[in-house]
Amino acid sequence: MKTKMLLGLLSVIFVTIFTIGCSSRQASVESPDCSFSQDDGIFLYPTGEFQVFMMVESMREGNTGILVGADEELLSRYIPETGFQHTANAYFVKTPDHNILIDTGTGIDGIIADKIKKIGLEPEEIDTVLITHLHRDHFGGLVRDGATLFPNATVYLSYNEHEYFTEIQVNQDAVATLALYEGKIELFNPAQIDSVLEEILPGIKPIANYGHTPGHTVFLIEDNDEKLIIAGDFLHLALVQFAMPEISVTFDVDKEEAAAARRQLMNYAAQNNIPLGGMHIVYPGIVTVEAEGNGFKYTPLN
Repeated sequence: MKTKMLLGLLSVIFVTIFTIGCSSRQASVESPDCSFSQDDGIFLYPTGEFQVFMMVESMREGNTGILVGADEELLSRYIPETGFQHTANAYFVKTPDHNILIDTGTGIDGIIADKIKKIGLEPEEIDTVLITHLHRDHFGGLVRDGATLFPNATVYLSYNEHEYFTEIQVNQDAVATLALYEGKIELFNPAQIDSVLEEILPGIKPIANYGHTPGHTVFLIEDNDEKLIIAGDFLHLALVQFAMPEISVTFDVDKEEAAAARRQLMNYAAQNNIPLGGMHIVYPGIVTVEAEGNGFKYTPLN
């Protein structure tokens, strides 16, 4: 009996060590083999029983010219003389009930589709696509060769975002892309961050983060008391905008509203100890946040 108990205890210890090691790095959908690396451009962050995969679509030299109101003195404080990298990411969330893609990248060279396959799925197995906003580097990957890349997916998008880009400031590319998913578009109203947050899917709660675009939405992922926020384009240049949330970028439709929403989200993440994932945060694409001075400090996960 003692021998069996000892063997059982050793087995539990081994599984625990293995699980912790994989949880801090990457794992495939079916089995935690920790086979992904930065070279793959894939990073796994388990959130409860959910598996959240950050996937890099592209990396290039960053450009401080996108910042509004940042002078040379400010840039010299935060930007290395050697320069910095700009990234474009998408996120895949595997839950017990759904295969969810949050944003799709531009679709360039089928990179995100290939990474979904590397994780262990085919694009046809994606049943849900959550779009943070209708800029091409977030919705372009919905289509390949003029056809739907995710034919079995329902596409979720906020009412404000849909109205703005299909009726007010019409984006014909977005209109044409959404038309291919006719009958599979689900519009919703995200809640304000300081209100009661409601699910649109089990464990997925949309939060209004307007300013970058009029319907820009971030998503709170929650399972077994573990949380993660996938925050879209709440910022574009982490090196500067965490420390100085008031600095907006040329792409922001309403720069003052974007700055206020950015600060509010960072403060929420810091106060509630919730990691943030962002489509333009370099690998691993997920950080922890804490208040520092009049701004915030971020620490990449490892």
